[in-house]
Order: sequence, then C-alpha cells, then structure tokens
Amino acid sequence: MALLTNHRILITGVLTDDSLAFRIAERALAEGASVILTGAGRGLSLTKRTVRKLGDVGEVVELDVTEPAQVRAAVDAVSERFGRLDGLVHAIGYAPPSCLGMGMFTAPFEDVATAMHISTYSLATLVGAFRPLLQASTAHGGASVVSLDFDASRAYPLYDWMGVMKAGLESLGRYLAREVGADRIRVNMVAAGPIRTVAAKSIPGFAHFEDTWGERAPLGWDVHDSSAVADTTVALLSPLMRLTTASIIHVDGGAHAMG
Repeated sequence: MALLTNHRILITGVLTDDSLAFRIAERALAEGASVILTGAGRGLSLTKRTVRKLGDVGEVVELDVTEPAQVRAAVDAVSERFGRLDGLVHAIGYAPPSCLGMGMFTAPFEDVATAMHISTYSLATLVGAFRPLLQASTAHGGASVVSLDFDASRAYPLYDWMGVMKAGLESLGRYLAREVGADRIRVNMVAAGPIRTVAAKSIPGFAHFEDTWGERAPLGWDVHDSSAVADTTVALLSPLMRLTTASIIHVDGGAHAMG
C-alpha cells in the first residue's frame, strides 16, 4: 500500500512547476493521495495551467488567505468534494519589495503587516478554517498540517523582514500544535534549503545562497533538486510520523547546524 492511500490533501502555493508545492503535489499523488490545489488572484490562471501537468488531479480552488469570504468559500468547496481532510500543506509566502534586501529600517509598517498577514498569520487562518475537516480525518494517527519554512535560527544577508516572518511562523506552528493536538491534528515545519523557484528569484541576493549553501552543507546541496523536500513533506503527511508534531524538520543538507 502506498504511503498516502485514501488520504485527501489540500495543497496551497502551487504557481509554476518549479515550485516546492508542485513537487509535493506530484509526490503525494504518486503515493496514492487525492489532492485539491489552491491559487489566488492574478496567479490563479497560472496555477490552473500548471496543474494540468499533474494529470487529472481534480479542481483548483480559489483561495486568497487575506479574504475571509474566499476562505469560507474554499472550505465549502473542499468539504463538498472531500468531506474531510487528512493533510494540509501551507506553502504561502509573500513580502513587499521594501521588506527584502533593504535592511530593517526601510519597510513601512504597512508592508511588514502585509508580509505578516500572508506569510505567517495565514497558517493560523487555514488551520482554523479547515479544522472541522481535519478533525474528521480517517488517517491512522489523524490529520497532518505541514508548513514550508526557511531556517529562522539566524539572520541571513538580505532576507530581512522575511526572516522575521519565518521566525514567527515557526513559533506559530508550535502554538497551533499545542492547541489542536487533542483533535488528532499535528503541525510541523519543513525548513528547506534554498531551491531555485520563481519565488526564490524575487529574493535579492539569492545567488549568495546558491554559491555558499552547498559548501556549508555536510551532505552538499543542489538548488535545482527539490525531491528531498517533497519526500520529507510526504513522510510528515503520512502515518509514518503520526507522533511527530510542533517540530521543525530541516531538509538543507545540514547547513543550518554548521558554524
């Protein structure tokens, strides 16, 4: 039996086929899951085109995490299609340009608030909104929520306010895990090393990560290979890790632990 047989999973954040969320969806489907994906705003049509590369995976649901009406409509759509959720992947992040590569004193609070709303608070939005469907999971060990992360234990060049958002995301994950654990819902983070995606290209100085990460990582690192991130996410979604929650799993070749 495949790892995710009979699992019903919602995956956010698919934009192009180089996105981490796309690779996770691809891997989940290969392990027997049924998948619904989400898109938002101007990127929705691109998400729909990209999803065709996954074959017949079902519908794409519109979901802007900053619009309560869309969140409610997405819950209704997933409930009608699936009736429950066994897994949810949070792969949403955005920061206005002023929040990246300009230091910590340039971005106005309004831009920081936007980054917080979309990149951090959205995890609580999704877990709260989909909680009844996650509670209804029939998976061994209950439902699994996985959020994509980037190591927030240190300050990286040019990452600026987005690093603060990831630190908040990690803390939020622990608090959510504490709150929904009694519902048989676990919440974990996958802190991935840098992967060359459309989103990554918008980060000033991303080439710095490309040039140095593989040198620092004991196991090495390939910015073009997201397969290990997808594999780890699928493991967290599966019953194999049914007693793991409030954890940050680093998939970065070990670079986060090196001096």
